[in-house]
Amino acid sequence: MSSFTPGADLMAGPPPTHLPEDPAAAELADGVAPVDVVRRAPASPFAWAALAQQARDEGADDVTVYAYARVGYHRSLDMLRRNGWKGHGPVPWEHEPNRGFLRCLALLALAARAIGEAPEWERCSEFLRDSSPTAYAELLG
Repeated sequence: MSSFTPGADLMAGPPPTHLPEDPAAAELADGVAPVDVVRRAPASPFAWAALAQQARDEGADDVTVYAYARVGYHRSLDMLRRNGWKGHGPVPWEHEPNRGFLRCLALLALAARAIGEAPEWERCSEFLRDSSPTAYAELLG
């Protein structure tokens, strides 16, 4: 039995992935410290992105930023897969719940470049551009 749908665009690629709302985003917006949000919501990409960004803004060692961003990136991949992502395809910046993942990916790319890990910088920055050209322009452009 074929799964072909007449009129379907066979070259369109996978549909965009839209992550669910992340309750940690509201806590962060209310001014709760990222480290406290991570303790309550360790699976939250928003919390890890905020922690990595805070570390970067405060001049923490690039390895620390890299570690925080990598944890957020891996937690994000788990969440993406649970929400239908198959390892590629759009993860639009315009859908706000996706921004935790996209920020983690951008911070991981920047930290990789800072510690001299050029292949990781290239892979992550390309992954960000492929996931969301808007996020790439906003975060790395």
